[in-house]
Amino acid sequence: MKKLIALFVCLCLVFVVYAQQETVSLTDPDPEIIGADSAKQALREVSVDLFEREGSWNAKISSDNGVISARLFEGGPSLKEPLQGVENEGVTDDHVLGLKVEFFRRGINSFYITAARPLPIEGITKTVSVWVAGRNQGHSLYLLVQDYFGNNFELYMGSLAFSGWKKITVAIPPSPDGERGIVQQSAYFGDKPGLRIVGFRVDCDPVLARGSYYMYMDDLRAVTDLYDMENHDEDDMDDNW
Repeated sequence: MKKLIALFVCLCLVFVVYAQQETVSLTDPDPEIIGADSAKQALREVSVDLFEREGSWNAKISSDNGVISARLFEGGPSLKEPLQGVENEGVTDDHVLGLKVEFFRRGINSFYITAARPLPIEGITKTVSVWVAGRNQGHSLYLLVQDYFGNNFELYMGSLAFSGWKKITVAIPPSPDGERGIVQQSAYFGDKPGLRIVGFRVDCDPVLARGSYYMYMDDLRAVTDLYDMENHDEDDMDDNW
């Protein structure tokens, strides 16, 4: 009888572990443990941009390598989940940003997708995600950001060698000492932490950079820690004078 009970318990444990592996992707960064040096966190998923305004994003490629154009199209990824609380605010989300690159020749090429002005994210950003349709080409996508002091950084997001839409997420590495790396807050220069999204860069595979290449982007989001901002006392002074 004891053997049967032990076998039943083991089977239950195996089922629980398998269920967890099925529901949680091990490849996605966990915002709760990125730079978590304290149990005091208030993580929120926020919308950075929905790619709904014509002219709010610019596309650029060297004139020696090709021609690029960008415009909005109706549609979007069917698997995308609405952001909590946004669906009741009347926010439209009907378009995606489409890009078309016409290469002159094969070679080591890169093109840029940049916001008309850097997009700020309040709090301490943990992860940034965007939906991309990469047309199964082995090009590499990078996120371009500015930290608290205006220093520029690039973060590798992943390969575009997949079909259909895919949500790509990158973790924002915390600064080890508040001086090096991507610094998002400082006790010496005001009290408003944050990160700014500059845009994206795509490094093309030299073999595949020929003919016309199409790419689509939608729903730029971030997971950010708003603990300091949400717990700021109303009678406390702002260090911005």
